[in-house]
Amino acid sequence: MQAHLLQLCLSFTRVLGATLSIAAVVAPMPAPAQSSEPQWPRVNLSTCYEVDAAFFQRPANLAWGDMSGIALDAKGQIWLATRAEVPVQVFDANGQFVRAWGKGLLHTSHFIRIDHEGMIWLADVTQHVVFRCTPEGQVLLQIGTPNEPGCDETHLNLPTDMAISPSGDVFVADGYGNARIAHFDRQGKFVKQWGKVGTGPGEFSFPHSIVMDSQGRLYVADRNNNRIQVFDQNGQFLAEWRNLLVPWGLYVTQGKHGGDEIWACGSSPMAWRDEDVLLGCPPKDQLVMKFDTTGRVLQLWTFPKGEEGKEKPGELNWLHAVAVDAQGNLFVGDIMGRRAQKFVPR
Repeated sequence: MQAHLLQLCLSFTRVLGATLSIAAVVAPMPAPAQSSEPQWPRVNLSTCYEVDAAFFQRPANLAWGDMSGIALDAKGQIWLATRAEVPVQVFDANGQFVRAWGKGLLHTSHFIRIDHEGMIWLADVTQHVVFRCTPEGQVLLQIGTPNEPGCDETHLNLPTDMAISPSGDVFVADGYGNARIAHFDRQGKFVKQWGKVGTGPGEFSFPHSIVMDSQGRLYVADRNNNRIQVFDQNGQFLAEWRNLLVPWGLYVTQGKHGGDEIWACGSSPMAWRDEDVLLGCPPKDQLVMKFDTTGRVLQLWTFPKGEEGKEKPGELNWLHAVAVDAQGNLFVGDIMGRRAQKFVPR
């Protein structure tokens, strides 16, 4: 009996082994391993820009110099302030030349702004004045005493920019020579001033640009201090946005959802160098940033920095001014590049 059981076990073992051998032969081969690298979606979620190098149709006899200011009017016309013989130049929304004026009026133009009545405001650094003009160039108001620098109710010292309220009050960034914001009413009468040289809240080291949002808040490009400061119209300090950029120029637009958006152009933060008179001259790079009114960064775009006298289309050199139209196109002006350029979102 035991011999019979042993024989059955041996037979079963031989059959099982043969079955396993056949299964091993006919079993399908394992599928090749899938690639461990994910297939990244090639989708541009960031807003990118391309230069429209042929946009500005400038007459051959119309010179450009340091491009210090850019503004857009209600018609979509582009207003340029440039340090050339005819400093105020206007182009339509298609880049066609409209008109130019200001010969003999401005010595060293700086920023250009357009108020709620469509009038044109100009800062003249070396004459120490700001002007309010009609779109045709007739002077309506002058603030400051021509060719007399000072820091009182009737004098400015190398003013850089101005922000105008809907009621016509003007806030002057005064500027290269003074470290203050000077407030004047719509007739040009002095109201008040605030600011002094320093790094604390409400102090300035080169207040270079100023804009006002729809709620009446004022944003000041405190350039040497690597920050933007925010104030109410009484000069009360509200906030500061530090260590984000060296701000040169500011601009305000209305966002897609109705809120204000603050645009700033300049360079990334820098430390003072032994040779610097003003921080970031020359800048190490060129950029534009967009903020909401709380200082949250919404967008950042950098541009290639050109070599003086050899700048290619799309390169910038000492980016000074930015303006943005309703389609999101950027209009920028630089000092060393001595030109205005249009950049179109991709």
